[in-house]
Amino acid sequence: MTHGYPTGTGPVPQEPAGPYGPPYGGQVGVAAQSPYPFPQQHVTEPAAEPEPESAAEPAPKKPGRDRYLDLLRSVALVRVVVYHLFGWAWLTVLFPSMGVMFALAGSLMARSLKRPAWSVIRSRVRRLLPPMWIFAAVALTLLFASGWNPGDDPDQGGGSWGLVKLFNYLVPIGAPPYPVEAGDLGPLTGGTWADDGVGPLWYLRAYLWFVLASPLLLWAFRRAPWPTLLAPLGLTAVVGSGLVTIPGETGNAVTDFAVYGSCWVLGFAHHDGMLKQVPRYISVSCAALVMAFGLWWASGHLGDEGWDLNNIPLAQAAWSFGFVVILLQYSPSWQELPGRLANWDKLVTLSNNRAVTIYLWHNLLIALTFPIVDLLYKLPFMQSERGAEALNSTYELWAFAFIWPLIGLVVVATGWVEDLAAKRRPRLWPNGAKDKRAETAGRTRRR
Repeated sequence: MTHGYPTGTGPVPQEPAGPYGPPYGGQVGVAAQSPYPFPQQHVTEPAAEPEPESAAEPAPKKPGRDRYLDLLRSVALVRVVVYHLFGWAWLTVLFPSMGVMFALAGSLMARSLKRPAWSVIRSRVRRLLPPMWIFAAVALTLLFASGWNPGDDPDQGGGSWGLVKLFNYLVPIGAPPYPVEAGDLGPLTGGTWADDGVGPLWYLRAYLWFVLASPLLLWAFRRAPWPTLLAPLGLTAVVGSGLVTIPGETGNAVTDFAVYGSCWVLGFAHHDGMLKQVPRYISVSCAALVMAFGLWWASGHLGDEGWDLNNIPLAQAAWSFGFVVILLQYSPSWQELPGRLANWDKLVTLSNNRAVTIYLWHNLLIALTFPIVDLLYKLPFMQSERGAEALNSTYELWAFAFIWPLIGLVVVATGWVEDLAAKRRPRLWPNGAKDKRAETAGRTRRR
């Protein structure tokens, strides 16, 4: 999720230089080319020696996906799953996944907006909605089977308004509704399973808002880059600090848009090469100061969850912004994963191709994981006190082990919808292995 959304593993057309320099961290030119009041990083290169006329010209660099960005998206998805499984608040400080995913999605959106804006928006919405509809059909079936009636739910406004809110399961303009306490459904026990399973869909609402606003945001960014980049942080200081309170779901939507808005615009800056125009020591130093402010603010606004930045909007916005600046400033623009990271290439490819599916289903699958672990207590060798204690001490580790096969099953069962939504041939397990074999076979035939 892309959580940035996947665009497949096939070749991507090579992008021309953006208005602020080469995209994806290319070399910058002379200082006179920069519209920003900062000196540029200079790169000293040896003078090129003249080549004989008979020398063959080097083959052009093959276009492809930026594997560094793909790796970041994969790490962000894994971190989201681990956070929702274990509930470790410190993970929001260690790696702010949502800010990273919004930045990556913003970079892809800036690239796509070289085409007419309406066609880009339509394409993005088309890729988002069908996978969500599959999930919504299952989630609503479970909710209705548990006895929930949105027309009778006072938390949804009751009456016809509660039914109207179901439209958000079709198009997530707002967060899809669900009961605060849901009835038990066999393996889905405990009243919080609806909140656990459907609650994370706020991300789809925020993503859709950013997609719809991107043509205007990109237009503003390219005319007034610094005000556009920093304005969401200022808005967060107003609506995310308690200075101004907007009630209800509208307030949640505006706050999410403000918190992650600067990360989305940072994606624009990365694509257009703006970050490379700022010397690294300046950008990293300023990012560190913004992150320090975020931690300072969080320290004075800790809640029941401690250092969970998800519950402290201004701290989340500041920390995510600085973190993303540093990640993108050091972006190496890999066409292939280097060294030992290459061992993870297939999983990185798979997770990028199925980011929407993984994000949609992971929390509902976590709710199913714990009842599966509970079945281990019924095994004959677990009936002893020693066996039960051993399972108790490793309970969450077993849940961590079971969640990934469940995610794999959902990827096979429903992930192909992402291919249909992107107008691609449906694939059950798109980890890039067949593409690499086909590429190798093609090189062999050419020889």
